[in-house]
Amino acid sequence: MKPSPIKNFLSLVKFSHTLFALPFAFLGYFLALEYSVYEFDLLLLVKVVLSMVFARSAAMAFNRYIDRDIDAQNERTANVREIPAGVISPKAALIFVIVNAILFVMTTYFINSLCFYLSPIALAVILGYSYTKRFTALCHMILGLGLSLAPIGAYLAVTAEFAWLPIYYSIAVLFWVGGFDMIYALQDREFDKSMSLHSIPAAIGAQNSLRLSIFFHLITASLLILAAYRAEANLYYWMGTAIFIALLAYQHTLVKADDLSKVNLAFFTTNGIASLIFSIFVIASFYLA
Repeated sequence: MKPSPIKNFLSLVKFSHTLFALPFAFLGYFLALEYSVYEFDLLLLVKVVLSMVFARSAAMAFNRYIDRDIDAQNERTANVREIPAGVISPKAALIFVIVNAILFVMTTYFINSLCFYLSPIALAVILGYSYTKRFTALCHMILGLGLSLAPIGAYLAVTAEFAWLPIYYSIAVLFWVGGFDMIYALQDREFDKSMSLHSIPAAIGAQNSLRLSIFFHLITASLLILAAYRAEANLYYWMGTAIFIALLAYQHTLVKADDLSKVNLAFFTTNGIASLIFSIFVIASFYLA
């Protein structure tokens, strides 16, 4: 049986990987409830989740659309990514991007005016990422910047005001994602060099990239500890922070410069679990204190 069109598009945007950033959107939402006068609003939470899904779907599909010719030449992606494999046409992918971008902006309109006014900037960041590896090795950080919008964006959806605590988490997400994306990019280091594409592994080599990734994750850990301290965290909050940091450390035991066989375990499984557990513990801490 052939996969349905819906399943093909879910695969195009790697919908299951929404697990990376969605827990941080929930975290931003519940942080706002905990540290402001606002009360739980289920409809608003649904809008936050929808805006997150629409934005990420637009970004992922746009990345696949822009990189379709590159993916077709990469042995790792040529037969598994939907556009070069002929499962989804470039035109259909572009229409999907446009629809999701419009839905994202429309959803922010029904959240509050600040989120609506900031939505084009958010789109510029998450869509612009797809071009960055053509001119800068800092592309990993632009990806991190895009995902870092989740906690602060959800916080703004509730309060329409900036605050330091969600910003700590956004910066932590930036370095977390930048660090693990470097690990993932190790797989394409030689291909990127042959195509004159930019990435940190292509620029400084595998071993140095792994060291830099560790440094980035040390920054992440430090910011999470700082945020917990500033939030006057209880035991559950600290437990979630400790588990997240432990899983950060664990992923660095899985990947070696000369052995990339466990990259997917480090990239997808470990980070997805870390994000989910961390957010569950921190959110639970607000109600189990």
